[in-house]
Amino acid sequence: MDYKETLLMPKTDFPMRGNLPKREPAIQKKWEEMNIYQKVQKRTEGRPLFVLHDGPPYANGDIHMGHALNKILKDFIVRYKSMSGYHAPYVPGWDTHGLPIEQALTNKGVNRKEMSVAEFRKLCEQYAYEQINNQREQFKRLGVRGDWENPYITLKPEYEAQQIKVFGEMAKKGYIYKGLKPVYWSPSSESALAEAEIEYKDKRSPSIYVAFPVKDGKGVLDSDTSIVIWTTTPWTIPANLGISVHPDINYVVVRVNGHKYVVAEALLEDVSSALEWNEPSVEKTLKGTELEYVVAKHPLYGRDSLVMLGEHVTTDSGTGCVHTAPGHGEDDFLVGKKYNLDVLSVVDDKGCMTEDAPGFEGLFYDDANKAITKKLEEAGALLKLAFITHSYPHDWRTKKPVIFRATAQWFASIDAFREQLLEAVKETNWVPEWGETRLYNMIRDRGDWCISRQRAWGVPIPVFYAENGEAIITDETIQHVSELFRQYGSNVWFEREAKDLLPEGFTHPGSPNGQFTKETDIMDVWFDSGSSHQAVLQEREELNRPADLYLEGSDQYRGWFNSSLTTAVAVTGKAPYKAVLSHGFALDGEGRKMSKSLGNVVVPAKVMNQYGADILRLWVASVDFQADVRVSDAILKQVSEVYRKIRNTFRFLLGNLADFDPKKDSLSYDNLREVDQYILVKLNHLIKSVHDHYEHYEYSAIYHEINNFCTFDLSSFYLDFAKDILYIEPMNFYERRAIQTVLYECLVSLVKLIAPILAHTADEVWEHIPGVTEESVQLTDMPVYKEIPNSKELEEKWDQFMKLRDDVLKALEEARNEKIIGKSLTAHVKLYVNDETKVLLDSIHENLKQLFIVSGFEVAGRLEDAPEHALKLERAAIVVEKAEGETCERCWTVTPEVGSDPEHPTLCPRCADVVKNHYSHLA
Repeated sequence: MDYKETLLMPKTDFPMRGNLPKREPAIQKKWEEMNIYQKVQKRTEGRPLFVLHDGPPYANGDIHMGHALNKILKDFIVRYKSMSGYHAPYVPGWDTHGLPIEQALTNKGVNRKEMSVAEFRKLCEQYAYEQINNQREQFKRLGVRGDWENPYITLKPEYEAQQIKVFGEMAKKGYIYKGLKPVYWSPSSESALAEAEIEYKDKRSPSIYVAFPVKDGKGVLDSDTSIVIWTTTPWTIPANLGISVHPDINYVVVRVNGHKYVVAEALLEDVSSALEWNEPSVEKTLKGTELEYVVAKHPLYGRDSLVMLGEHVTTDSGTGCVHTAPGHGEDDFLVGKKYNLDVLSVVDDKGCMTEDAPGFEGLFYDDANKAITKKLEEAGALLKLAFITHSYPHDWRTKKPVIFRATAQWFASIDAFREQLLEAVKETNWVPEWGETRLYNMIRDRGDWCISRQRAWGVPIPVFYAENGEAIITDETIQHVSELFRQYGSNVWFEREAKDLLPEGFTHPGSPNGQFTKETDIMDVWFDSGSSHQAVLQEREELNRPADLYLEGSDQYRGWFNSSLTTAVAVTGKAPYKAVLSHGFALDGEGRKMSKSLGNVVVPAKVMNQYGADILRLWVASVDFQADVRVSDAILKQVSEVYRKIRNTFRFLLGNLADFDPKKDSLSYDNLREVDQYILVKLNHLIKSVHDHYEHYEYSAIYHEINNFCTFDLSSFYLDFAKDILYIEPMNFYERRAIQTVLYECLVSLVKLIAPILAHTADEVWEHIPGVTEESVQLTDMPVYKEIPNSKELEEKWDQFMKLRDDVLKALEEARNEKIIGKSLTAHVKLYVNDETKVLLDSIHENLKQLFIVSGFEVAGRLEDAPEHALKLERAAIVVEKAEGETCERCWTVTPEVGSDPEHPTLCPRCADVVKNHYSHLA
């Protein structure tokens, strides 16, 4: 007889190799055919609602690792919530307006000047949809479950209609105004920018010290004195209208080489060093307040430059006397407004000097630096020219420097409701906690929001102008425009004349002739996406406002978190979210930012083609995502090893349940052996712990705990010794069914616990589990923590045994290294124990040889009786000897009794009995 045929070896068609790149698309096709998203929604209907509101990625280009990290994290949350008592719809979205799409079309050869604005916008829309379709397939390939056939898109008419209502409500409350003030201006984009569209990079700039001669010293400064300013933007000198000093700073008049200069006392040493002044003598010390209303003379144009008091002046650098051009700086503008200075802007939309900068007209501002510096030198006003490299604001789209420039723009007043905003921040739950401080400080310190852009592709600012120039924003016009946009889309604004966009019969006292014009600027794209609480959460029946959670990258504190809060508080008085969760950036394996120039970009599509989406998802679960995270081929290989361990555990469990019917063969908890109960207690703890970690977004803890349970509790212990029962004993043997009961519980629970993370693998395993009726694990609920009587005592006892087992394993390993034994089944173990260990071993009724996986085991005496050569450890002294006898051909146990049954000369009595009584038909 071939005794291998009598072994109950694992049987399963669940493949050992994941082969995820090929298998996952088939699983996703099945999800699509069964309409899994709708089935999940139908199943959970009527449960408490949980809304994770998707922040819209920009519809341009393939997805990157940041996108993958973000969307996978969202999918973890939504899948978990739908399996833990909630109804959790997920509506993905896209941000579709703005400069990048305009640029992409230009790069493809589209000539805007050859077509109308409306025609160009239609091309932009078409391009946006192409990008959406491309990104949608990539997001679906990640295994992200959502309403992909009905996403929200910021260019859709219903979205734009609601955005107009948000604007109108803010205008109605007096929060919207048009004003001339300096804003970030991008010459490369020819448009104003908001703070969220600025990034800081190093830039090399000229550093100049300039002397402004005193024209009227007001009795505190002599006319032969000059005030020294320092600037890194010489191109703004033609716009100078004043000099700011701090009221509380001490200033000194110093004599150097026959000249008198004014600088801050605290900066005299630095200035002297920079200008190579040799022992300047201080002639006078003044408070800043004494210098107020002194008049200096512009070094190039001779006009007045007024000395003013400004709290923004510091002694961190420079001279303490700040060159002030109200048309080109926020602080300059504010102090100039206080002293009734003009707002003089000397550059145009393209960044070229205008006629308001005589002698430099037409020069690009950066080129004007050199020409202006030269003129200052000719005028005898230039004290020093050097160059510095410093952090400078750049346009985050074009990557080119921006400037401050005063233009007429539309603003949302933050001052008008800043306290409400700050209160809303406090009422929100922030994860991590520092998010609250970060956004609170941003809002506390931010200026008014410039919401207008001088572009074509975006939502128009719905303002009309009367003949007398008065801006018209009324409930009637807003409602009418909103309805037009809902019916025709915002392109109607560019297709029709102003009179055809106004309500029929509309009149206004400012237009006696019935003539109207319309605003040509569009809204900041952050106003678009920031209106999603109204255009999506309020618009869609299956959602609600406020959302339970917003989840985006940490850059969105200045972006979407911020703009959403601003518009929501302005309209509703409340935050649009109950909680905000943020994640870090994806970096390469060495912690560097990914860039094409470095060649270190990890592309999600390539990762999925090589490893599969579930490896990418498991990587997301493995990292501390609230900080910046690293990804590389080496890291993904490590994650793949953990995946392999989990998959092999599933395969082993499935293989040993091939003959198990959970309805007929399961044993109750009370009918299990202690060791079986112990594993179920461990599983119960895992269930509770994993639930808690899901609730607190602690996926790396789930990753480690499930891996540890599979590796240590199951593979290294329970499954290891269980093979001797599962394979060797008869099919319906009590101990075998007890173990299968535990395996079944572990399998079903583990698959459910891991399902939000390993979405594809969990569904693949689910198909092979005996007795399940649901067609997908996604249509089930998470396992529930149970209160198990006496579990604490049981666990304490068996934890002590596991420590003793570790000691025995250590002794076996040493014996193996010394060539005393080969495999552990060739060993006979003698233990010399203390009283505590003796009591422990006496209380265990399971087969200790099986638990230690040895052929012989005995408690040979007390600890003090141990021979010298015993391995002496804390709980026992251990002697490992080679087991006497022959090896059973079937169970591999070594015993002198092999062959005691003459019918089966190569078997031990146990195996001979099983074969005779249960497999005699095979003989």
